[in-house]
Amino acid sequence: MISQYAGEILIEFLKKEKNIEIDKLNLIKLDSREIKAGDVFWAINGGNNYIDSVLNKGARFVIYDKYGLDIKKEDGLKVDSSLAFLQNFANYYRKKINPIVIAITGSNGKTTTKDILYSILSETKSGKKTMGNYNNHLGLPLSLLTLEQKSEFIVLEMGMSNLGEIELLSQIAEPNYGIITNIGDSHLKYLKTKDNVFKAKTELVKYVKKDMVINGDDEYLKKIIGLKVGLDEGNDIYAKNIKITEETTEFECVLENKEKIKVELPLIGNHNVIDSLLAVGIARKMNISIEKIKSGLEKVKISKMRFEKIVKKDIVYLNDAYNASPISMKYSLETFSEIYNTGEKKIIVLGDMLELGQKSKELHINLKEILKDVKYDFLMLYGENMRELYDVIKKNNVFYNETIEEIKTKIKNIVGKKIILLKGSRGMKLEKIVEE
Repeated sequence: MISQYAGEILIEFLKKEKNIEIDKLNLIKLDSREIKAGDVFWAINGGNNYIDSVLNKGARFVIYDKYGLDIKKEDGLKVDSSLAFLQNFANYYRKKINPIVIAITGSNGKTTTKDILYSILSETKSGKKTMGNYNNHLGLPLSLLTLEQKSEFIVLEMGMSNLGEIELLSQIAEPNYGIITNIGDSHLKYLKTKDNVFKAKTELVKYVKKDMVINGDDEYLKKIIGLKVGLDEGNDIYAKNIKITEETTEFECVLENKEKIKVELPLIGNHNVIDSLLAVGIARKMNISIEKIKSGLEKVKISKMRFEKIVKKDIVYLNDAYNASPISMKYSLETFSEIYNTGEKKIIVLGDMLELGQKSKELHINLKEILKDVKYDFLMLYGENMRELYDVIKKNNVFYNETIEEIKTKIKNIVGKKIILLKGSRGMKLEKIVEE
């Protein structure tokens, strides 16, 4: 994952910062099991316990922060914090490569926006993006270290659970452009109020060197200076004539200069249109042509478990269970209601929305109002918090389930073709329903 070129630049960094001279280093690795002769082992937390092991494997150099280790000066460097030293090196490496850095934060839609923007930019440039969930104080530095010598851009997700975390990530990444997708109820367990969520997410703004692109439909973000996009025609860039099918979302993208792009997006739902507009906003700021923007949008491939379609015999699963919050629940349910209304049995499986703090009960119960307008045949609820929702619905076609196996059994007993939406927080592991 980490670029081989990063090993070369580490030699320069060690010389400059610590006056340590090393003639050659191979790859930088954090997993002691992957160490080969000539590699650098960067010991984070428990990694300090494997230093003797990696040196015996032939590691050329180790960076560690555990006291009391008897490591020769030529074999390793003791630092105050291995993590902080990695963050400093990632920042140094970012400056050395000097790519265009786009940072994305927000309560929902970060990964999809990242994937869409990466698809557009890759039409004309060579670059990288955050892989998996590498979006925190450790993952973001590692993402920067995937840059190659000739990388022209990197799209970075910035996740957080508390105040000050986006600020740290911004200091490391020094973004040229920034995106804030929305302000929702995620992280209320730690931040308590949406005002604090807004404060935490907007820590990004003062570190962005050029332009911000924001969701202008979001009531909190309207006050932020930047290019505004959304479904409302009052935005700088907006979408109209949206048509959602079982496979795609067609829409017309109206640009800030009133030019239009007709798009057939291979993703489903209005929320994916908004994510696309955020990516288009950055592309416009980077002077990407309309033709390349359209091509990138229509070729996009998103990460797993984001309304991922999985077909198994007579069942179509729509796995949207990577994570869940009140906003993303609303988006998923509304999208599901619009599609597959041709006679199949429509089944919704909802798992708990986690990390909502003291408002958790209220926010789960509030889903009742959304579900009133959603087309479905059966609703299956799972998790302690979803019991609160079950208690206020209790219809013949609504079931509370204690286990995943119970859900699978109920699905099996429903006759005919089935379309099943899976939506819940990561910790609920609803994807297990798809497993045999």
